[in-house]
Amino acid sequence: MKHITFYFDVISPYAYLAFEKLPEALAGLSYQVTYKPVLFAAFLKQHGQLGPAEIPGKRAWTYRQVLWQARTHQVPMDLPASHPFNPLGLLRLAVACDPNGAPNRHVCETLLRHVWRGGAEAADASRLQSVTDVLAPQRVLDPEAAKARLLANTEEAMALQVFGVPSFVVDGQVIWGFDALPMLREAVAGDGWVGGDAWAAAATLPVGVQRKA
Repeated sequence: MKHITFYFDVISPYAYLAFEKLPEALAGLSYQVTYKPVLFAAFLKQHGQLGPAEIPGKRAWTYRQVLWQARTHQVPMDLPASHPFNPLGLLRLAVACDPNGAPNRHVCETLLRHVWRGGAEAADASRLQSVTDVLAPQRVLDPEAAKARLLANTEEAMALQVFGVPSFVVDGQVIWGFDALPMLREAVAGDGWVGGDAWAAAATLPVGVQRKA
């Protein structure tokens, strides 16, 4: 049985799509998944990047493309009333639902659908309270404890060279993105390409030119 660590932030529409299609993508295989909430904004800060929704042109394209992907893959999806939004309340709730900060699939499904179905404000305080009541977290985390748990998950991911969400780690190899689910299937099936010679060689390609900031 292969173990998959699924790093996600509820702010990402691609994380939602990947989550919804994961069981279908891995049907028939033996695997176990650990879901770990992380702060996508921390990845962006580490690499000095803007998020897709913060870049003119790319912002509109991202929303169009994820809606098209959802339609194509028959996943119900509505854009939230505003995006990006502050996901900390939802991420704190996610880590509060498990003693180790790794919520189960039901919790993740509830929170991702809270954001990506219905078209409401994802970070609305009354909605956050409602979903908290539904999930009835095992523990109440004060803001500093929640921040520490999320930071630990995020730093763990960064140490593995995770740079975006959704990311899947299998046998120490990072597989990124909704569109990489077929690659994830091959890794879980153990076909040998992921982590093999071509995989390793791709990381050694020389840099031809380095742009200055």
